[in-house]
Amino acid sequence: MTVRPRFTKSFRMKWLFILLLPGLLISCKPANTSKMISQLPNIILIMADDLGYESIGANGGGSYQTPTIDLLAANGMRFEHCYAQPLCTPTRVQLMTGIYNVRNYVRFGLLEESQTTFGHLFQEAGYATCIVGKWQLGKEPASPQHAGFDNHCLWQVSGGRVDPTGRDTRYSKPVLDVDGKLITFGDTDYGPEVVSQYGLNFIERCQESGQPFLLYYPMILTHCPFSPTPGSPEWNSEDTTTMTYKGEARYFKDMVAQMDQIVGGIISKLEDLGIQNNTLVIFTGDNGTDVPVVSMMNGRKIAGAKGKSTDAGTRVPLIIQWPDVITPNSINSDLIDFSDFLPTISKAANIDVGSFDLDGRSFLPQLHGEKGNPREWIYSWYSRSGEVDKARVFARNHHFKLYDTGEFYEVPEDYEEKNPLEISALDANTKKVHAQLREVLEHYEVRRLDKVPVSDE
Repeated sequence: MTVRPRFTKSFRMKWLFILLLPGLLISCKPANTSKMISQLPNIILIMADDLGYESIGANGGGSYQTPTIDLLAANGMRFEHCYAQPLCTPTRVQLMTGIYNVRNYVRFGLLEESQTTFGHLFQEAGYATCIVGKWQLGKEPASPQHAGFDNHCLWQVSGGRVDPTGRDTRYSKPVLDVDGKLITFGDTDYGPEVVSQYGLNFIERCQESGQPFLLYYPMILTHCPFSPTPGSPEWNSEDTTTMTYKGEARYFKDMVAQMDQIVGGIISKLEDLGIQNNTLVIFTGDNGTDVPVVSMMNGRKIAGAKGKSTDAGTRVPLIIQWPDVITPNSINSDLIDFSDFLPTISKAANIDVGSFDLDGRSFLPQLHGEKGNPREWIYSWYSRSGEVDKARVFARNHHFKLYDTGEFYEVPEDYEEKNPLEISALDANTKKVHAQLREVLEHYEVRRLDKVPVSDE
């Protein structure tokens, strides 16, 4: 089943009005007069870019200051075992569709338009939908609309990663697509702040109209180039870090602080509008921290492992605040993967996804303090290019991890996966785990499509 997205008129006004006249620009439609519609929860899904589990203070991270996100954990629920794909596009496709990459991933930088996303589902349910931050899922100006979003303010839709001089365009003097119009901002503008302000304006406009909203915020931060932020002493100087792909890793600390501050701005907006109790706020990361960064967590050094299928490349923070539902200071150790988000937020919004062939399962009961239906395993099919012969495939539970190539690891004892276990030496209980994970791999091995259905089929 493919849900047809609705379309809105293209944005035709100068970027300055985004900041000054939010009520004129954000097209929240008049809400249905039904009391049921007005009581539906708002959903905000924030996903930091290249931010591993170890980067957050509430998770035991000791290298960076994350007071806002730590407060989210204190006021909500912190998950200890959430796993993404090792890289951005594979994670985004899995997150937005609720389907494992083995079944619908085509290639890097693309979300095939035949796929149904949570944007489509929420549109059809009467929600206003908006995406801000980083796109990188198709180069057509209307590709965010095709994915189910009424409004967008995004980096890397029709614009490239760098400008003609080779300068990265996401941070200082950003180049952003705003509702179909490519805009080059000023020298003193900062991309993450511009997209965040657009999102805040969207929230405010929807609150005024009474329409429930879905704001999906795949953040620009903390991806390289590691470069000065408005909070850095070097900000707006003759800095050259944006002229190289990686920049300088020493700025990662400032970028984490800026990310935390932006999340704080969103929470403050909800509080100012008096809608925080009816808003489900999710914070997570799209994959592990980038390779040049080394962080401390609970006294242990964690080297960034973005792009790798190890724990450091796939384990990400997941912190959720929903004051009317979640008991403060809750900690959950269930296995969560990125196919689970779509069914969870859909269930929270009373959207029925029972007719969809999803791989994810809802963890909404856990947010209510119930046991729910927790996973016994998660599965990952990771190929940056989408080519089957280049895929890294595994199934795992809390303790053990089995690759389709046969390597079997006890993860808490071997986080870097350097010492595969000898299968013949396993005890009886561990052999049962090995057999279960083998069954998972065999089940999904036959689910890879020779060709993902395309939009015109």
